[in-house]
Amino acid sequence: MIDGHQIQQRLESAGHQLVLAESCTAGLIAATLARTPGMSRCLCGSLVVYQIASKQVWLGLADGVVNESNVVSGEVALLMAEGALRQTPQATVSLAITGHLGPGAPAGLDGVAWLGVSFRGGASFAECLQLPETYPAGFESLRAWRQESAVGGAIACLLRHLG
Repeated sequence: MIDGHQIQQRLESAGHQLVLAESCTAGLIAATLARTPGMSRCLCGSLVVYQIASKQVWLGLADGVVNESNVVSGEVALLMAEGALRQTPQATVSLAITGHLGPGAPAGLDGVAWLGVSFRGGASFAECLQLPETYPAGFESLRAWRQESAVGGAIACLLRHLG
């Protein structure tokens, strides 16, 4: 179970405002965090950029950078995080995710997600998540389990980088 209070405490104690750029999680990270009362004090919002064109227009990613073959990469995750910060002046930290949850993902990318974390005026980090190959009882599909796992991995990544 994800503890939204822990993220909220870390963000507030550091004076951070968080913005998200979500592709494969389609807003589920924001929805998960927003279950925590008072999260609006430190969560600016989430840009759900599910399609490549949305990544390009909303986050300012160049045509040559984002295409079907490299949309799931550390480079794109970092550019998404940086774009979310540009679009959200009050945000001080961003978390972005892009991935292939399957089925039908390109060879070598099935179950792969990339995270980007960027601090305004500071460091940026990219991390790769390898999502599960099977799903437990209670989940209707591997895709649903991978999406839930990606949310947990993204929040754990953010906690690590918040210190």
